[in-house]
Amino acid sequence: MKSMLLLILLGVVSGRRTQLLKGLPATSAVEENAPAGVSVYTFNVTLSPLSSEGVAILPIIVNSNPLTEAFDIEPKGDLEYRVVTTGNPVLDYETMPKSFDLQIFVEDTTGRTDLNILTVQVTDINEHPIFRGNMAVQTVTVYVLEGTPPERIYQVDAADPENAELKYSLLPAPVPFLVSESGTIFSTKEFDYEKDPHCYFLNITVTDPGGLKSTKTVNINIININDERPYFTTKQKIYRIPEEQSPGTVVANITAEDPDEDDSPSRLFYSIQSSNRYFSINPSTGVLRVTGRIDRDALPLRLHPNISLIVRVQDSPSSSHFSEMEITIIIDDVNDNPPECSPSTFRKEANENMTAGTFLLDLSNYCKDIDVDSSNNHFNFTGLSGFRSNNFALQSTVSGRLVMTESIDLENPANLGVEVYSLTVRVQDIAWPNYSNIIYIYIKIKPVNEFFPVFSNLSYEFNVPEITKVGSSIGRVNARDKDWPHSVITYSIVAGGGTRDYTNIFWISPTKGDLKILARLDYETTQKHILTVQASDQEKTATASVIVNVLDVNDEEPVCSPNFYSFEIPVSLAVGTNINGFRIECRDRDSDPRSFRYVINEGNVNNHFTFSPSAGSSTSQLILASKFDYENGLDRNWIYRLRVYITDDNLLSARDKTTHLIKTGTVTLSIRVVPSPTTVITTTPGFTIVTKRENVYSESAWYVPFVITLGSLLLLGLLGYLGFLLATWFRTCCPPAHKTDSTPLMNGPEKKKSKKEVVVTMTRLNTVFDGEARDPVTGKMYEFNTWSGARRWKKSNEPLRPAPTVQVTSNATDDSGQGTDGAEAPCKKEPSEKRKEPTAEPRQILTSSPKMNTALPLSQP
Repeated sequence: MKSMLLLILLGVVSGRRTQLLKGLPATSAVEENAPAGVSVYTFNVTLSPLSSEGVAILPIIVNSNPLTEAFDIEPKGDLEYRVVTTGNPVLDYETMPKSFDLQIFVEDTTGRTDLNILTVQVTDINEHPIFRGNMAVQTVTVYVLEGTPPERIYQVDAADPENAELKYSLLPAPVPFLVSESGTIFSTKEFDYEKDPHCYFLNITVTDPGGLKSTKTVNINIININDERPYFTTKQKIYRIPEEQSPGTVVANITAEDPDEDDSPSRLFYSIQSSNRYFSINPSTGVLRVTGRIDRDALPLRLHPNISLIVRVQDSPSSSHFSEMEITIIIDDVNDNPPECSPSTFRKEANENMTAGTFLLDLSNYCKDIDVDSSNNHFNFTGLSGFRSNNFALQSTVSGRLVMTESIDLENPANLGVEVYSLTVRVQDIAWPNYSNIIYIYIKIKPVNEFFPVFSNLSYEFNVPEITKVGSSIGRVNARDKDWPHSVITYSIVAGGGTRDYTNIFWISPTKGDLKILARLDYETTQKHILTVQASDQEKTATASVIVNVLDVNDEEPVCSPNFYSFEIPVSLAVGTNINGFRIECRDRDSDPRSFRYVINEGNVNNHFTFSPSAGSSTSQLILASKFDYENGLDRNWIYRLRVYITDDNLLSARDKTTHLIKTGTVTLSIRVVPSPTTVITTTPGFTIVTKRENVYSESAWYVPFVITLGSLLLLGLLGYLGFLLATWFRTCCPPAHKTDSTPLMNGPEKKKSKKEVVVTMTRLNTVFDGEARDPVTGKMYEFNTWSGARRWKKSNEPLRPAPTVQVTSNATDDSGQGTDGAEAPCKKEPSEKRKEPTAEPRQILTSSPKMNTALPLSQP
């Protein structure tokens, strides 16, 4: 698109735009919702008689306002075309622009172009109303409960694309429903599920003022409800069970019925309404079961052994139709209470090395039996057991006093690893059936910090290359103490490890003892670091020395001066010459200058340049290695950009170069080859990439023509002023010759004053074209002047002519008006052999009012 628009602009600028589009500009119309392929407008292309091969660029839409792809151009016949719709997007009068300006472009084979606008107006058509909401995508089903009074049951939502007012209607008519003109559906009666139909189908029709209709179906379903109270069929209301029944034991089976009549039996739901923690009832079957422990000796059953329950039956969990019945359950007492201890689990602490006989715990203070009968509430303590329980003992079975029998040392191999002793004691009824409980006792032995941490080595030494990455681990220290359990040891650096640039260049893991570096090491700055590392178990500390040896690595690259240089050399420079006396000097902080090697890696086309010496020295000179040859086409580059690599691997063997670290410095050189005056610079035919841009005028860019006009006026004024200055200068340098001054001046004896001479060399442009080349765009040959750069198209069979030059000499005179040399009058022609150049014709001395023939310079190809 941008390419076509650029062609249009080029045609307008060159004045080649003509009327090729017949029938444009024009205005046409198309209906909304038109499918793809609908013809919008037809026009013809008129060709000039010179365009024998027809159309070079077929008519295309190069731009549209607003931007759209809804239109395209397709051929209809010989030089007849039509604009059609694409269907992408489909035109919509209500949501899209109502008018489009299409810019149509065409070009014939002679390069003539035309650009015109077709205005397409979108017309509105009446469209069917559309349903919105759920009715737009599916059939809507509305559920109405039986017994519901007449009311609004649904709102139909529809819209007209033209925003016209719609009317709603209902079919069939003989149904207990009606629809308002606004689309609201109402029921007209109270439904009875057992008497009325269970389902209704309503056809809702919406109509616009033009008579277009749309119809959708709404289903109405009547939902049955239960409205009768169920009743119990179970007559028994008192039940008796012993205490301590297992959970799940069946106590009673409660039954009921629901008088509601339906196609299937109604489902009843049972529940217990009174507060209860002992029983539960199945909500579907009505089976009453034991769910919790029933203890006759505990409150409240200890005082009131009867349990009353309120059982309810209803036809649904949330229904208000229900019946209730009260039942009583009598609990019979049995001897079932073992002695109980509160708490039943004890946790005690004892320090290691505690003496034998130390009292720990009195169990009798925490245990009792709740049986009412005194024969059943006596108990004793037996069965002290557990791992290493021989370290402890009960003084008697009645008292339950627990004491230590011997001292415990955690570092003793016999006790190593044992911190907590788990003991069990049985508390048991004396009476039958001898119910009992277990008491759990946990004795934790608290360790005592007796030992200092000890490092595995008194000192550590690590060797670290200086190129090790920051954050890398360089070694580990380790310390332990003899305390059990092993103390948690933390590590820290308490001294050393800093430089003047970094306070801390090492870090140690507090828990693992790993040493890491926080900053880059530099062998050339510091070769050894001495650290003091401390290990602490929170109470006692120990230290160790750590020596970090920094290993030297070749990590410095050669640095050369200068690292960038630009200069010019003549094309005739002799081979082996040190170019412009240029040399580079290099240094490396960690490498011997003998290891330097100089290589030109980039830009050395045809290998014209080299460095000497190429290796083993800190300095090297740039040498011309081979002669330039532009006349035979071997060389084409006039500018060489050399990228020189200086590596420090000259002293390494081929095998060591694959394993050692090698650093490289760079130097960039820019060399321009200056041709001799007689050298013909050949050009190579190439191609021109024309970037075509789309440029549509915008009203907001009013300043563009203003700026262009103003710039043109300023440029014309500047050129006129420069012409005026040039004419003034000619009059000053070459005054007109008068008849009275035609007699040559004689040499006088008077004293000559100092002479000020100004020499200006000018070029006669009509004879200066001493070179030729081919224009890469048109392919034509043109001539050029190698000194001034002027150009002109070459005439057929016209040989190149040498370029004579013009010399203007201005002599300063004294106050009397006499010249300094009577034999050299100003502006006088004088052929002089001494002033001839070796390769140029004799120069001419300008006379007064010389006539200059100039050739206009050719536009830059």
